[in-house]
Amino acid sequence: MATVIDIHTHAFGQPYLDLLIEHGAPDYGTRQMHDGRAYLVEKGVPAVALQPEAFDYAAKIRQMDRWNIDLAIVSLSSPGVFWGGESISNAAAVLVNDSQAAAQTAYPDRFRWLASLPWEYPDLAVAELDRAVVQGAVGVMVMATIGGRHLIDPLFAPVWQAIDRHALPVLIHPTAPFGAREAEFSRERILMPGVGFMFDTTLCIARMILDGFLDRHTRMKIIAAHGGGFLPYVAGRIDMLFDRETLVEKKLNRPPSSYLDDIWYDSVVYNPGALDLCIETSGPGNVMFGTDLPMSADVEMLYAVVDRLPPDQVKAIKAGTAQRLFGL
Repeated sequence: MATVIDIHTHAFGQPYLDLLIEHGAPDYGTRQMHDGRAYLVEKGVPAVALQPEAFDYAAKIRQMDRWNIDLAIVSLSSPGVFWGGESISNAAAVLVNDSQAAAQTAYPDRFRWLASLPWEYPDLAVAELDRAVVQGAVGVMVMATIGGRHLIDPLFAPVWQAIDRHALPVLIHPTAPFGAREAEFSRERILMPGVGFMFDTTLCIARMILDGFLDRHTRMKIIAAHGGGFLPYVAGRIDMLFDRETLVEKKLNRPPSSYLDDIWYDSVVYNPGALDLCIETSGPGNVMFGTDLPMSADVEMLYAVVDRLPPDQVKAIKAGTAQRLFGL
């Protein structure tokens, strides 16, 4: 059986959850809901069910075995470490990174990990990045927006420079987009992760492209979660509008869509046509297998969408591209 590497899968670790329960109020906490499950609550809204596999690495391995996943590159998910103020944010990052580093040490054939950083405090973030790299982090995970700031905000420039210096992959993962609560995405729970998250990723990376961010940071490798959101679908439209823009200075000397060749994507899409369009937009060598476990996922469908492709593409998506990108 071919090797399978899951590059989009989450692990919190119990110390992180304990810290969030103690210091996350009023924005974050946990709550038992009427379906009998405990949920992570973000700003009053039940966000995700707290699955055992997010906190117990032995349980996560059992889940990986059920789905024939050989290696998981684990990362934190929303709300990241962006809560509680400077000392708590940094402490949360340290706890998560230490937990994931310990999992890699305990199960070296099953886990690698992406560092979490206290981005709102750049000096601390750079120091924690350097520490995480020494501990074995193979990349970085960041939300598409942080505390009401876009990722190209000047505040984060020192962090990006440090990541570029290390030439690390960066998984950009969505969270609730600006305006989501005003639009009442949370009232219909399907819309926030199903639509709002995709919008968040799309706008984040499109803004990076148009800002010239990818021309300034050429050593890092950006990974767009969930097949790049809507990016493959709207690439041509962005090019058309860019070509006809006359009021705003253009920072690029080539079409915005051409930068999509310089970005990597996971395969967490649930439609064959969506993955085909992602491959057509980015090239078959830029897509890697992901599940989003232990969040809501239909892993059988994720495999089916990949397995119908030509054998060389299947092999690359399931393991080969990740081995190359992460140096595994």
